[in-house]
Amino acid sequence: MVDIVDKATRSRMMAGIGGKNTRPEMVVRKHLFAAGFRYRLHRRDLPGRPDIVLPKHKTVIFVHGCFWHRHAGCRFAATPATNAQFWQEKLDGNVERDRRATRALRAAGWRVLRVWECRTGPKDLERLVADLAET
Repeated sequence: MVDIVDKATRSRMMAGIGGKNTRPEMVVRKHLFAAGFRYRLHRRDLPGRPDIVLPKHKTVIFVHGCFWHRHAGCRFAATPATNAQFWQEKLDGNVERDRRATRALRAAGWRVLRVWECRTGPKDLERLVADLAET
């Protein structure tokens, strides 16, 4: 499969994708806030700089993009056909970094939750809130 845009355009498009305050992250944050949860964002002193930190519940939440963090079985997690080896190494590195951060957080006593981009619908978020309310 051939890319539909030239290399320079694709590079510019990919460089413009941010890692913080993404649409899925904002949806999760809005839902948590409306449910009465208060949180901190992107704490640099924690491994992996979690997207959402709920200190009261000793819980961190990572809101992962399915493509960037390789959501197993998700249709959004396909490896690009163009420059496939680069992307495979890049995305595998992201997954390994996520594993290291999760291990370090759990070792420090934190509960680690992961919300996938494709799972930010109302019912999914209600389950998240119910799960957090139990702690």
